[in-house]
Amino acid sequence: MNLNDGIIRLRALEPADADLLYEWENDPANWRVSQTLAPYSRFAIEQYVLNSASNDLYSSRELRLIIECMAGNRPAGILDLFDIDPLNRRAGLGILVAEPFRKKGYAGRALRLIIGHCFMHLGWKQIYCNISAKNVTSLALFRKQGFTSCGRKKAWTREGEGWDDEFMLQRINPD
Repeated sequence: MNLNDGIIRLRALEPADADLLYEWENDPANWRVSQTLAPYSRFAIEQYVLNSASNDLYSSRELRLIIECMAGNRPAGILDLFDIDPLNRRAGLGILVAEPFRKKGYAGRALRLIIGHCFMHLGWKQIYCNISAKNVTSLALFRKQGFTSCGRKKAWTREGEGWDDEFMLQRINPD
C-alpha cells in the first residue's frame, strides 16, 4: 500500500520502526490517550512489528500505518485502524503525531489519506473515534475532517483523582 499526497505517506510498519514504536508506546505522556497501563517490552514491540507484515487487516481487525514525511523519509507518527468490522464496514481510528512534527498539518493530511482509502478503496461505510472531552486539539482535528459527535460518555475515563467525559465521533461515507 502506498498512500501519499506529496508531503506525507502512510506506509506499513517495517522492522526498523520497532525502536520508534517502543519509544512512543512507552511514553507515559501518550498513555492517557491510548489507555496503556504498563510499558511494553522491546521484544513484544519487535514481535508485533514482525507479525504485522503477515496479518490481513480483516483477520487481525487492525491496521497500523506509519505517517512518514516524504522529505527525508522521517517517521512523524502512527495511524491505527482498530476494531475493523468487515460485516458492518467500519473501524475505529486513532492517530499519534510525535511532538516535533505537531502543528505542521501532518495529522490532517494523514486523516484525509486514510479516510479516502477506507471509503473509496475499501468501500467502508464509516470510521469512528473516541476522544476525551479535554482533548480540544484532537476534537478540532477530527471535526475539521468531517467527523461529527454522535455521543458523549459521562465520567468515562479516570483523570488523576477525577473523571473525564469522552466523545464518540463518526464520519459516514455518503456513498
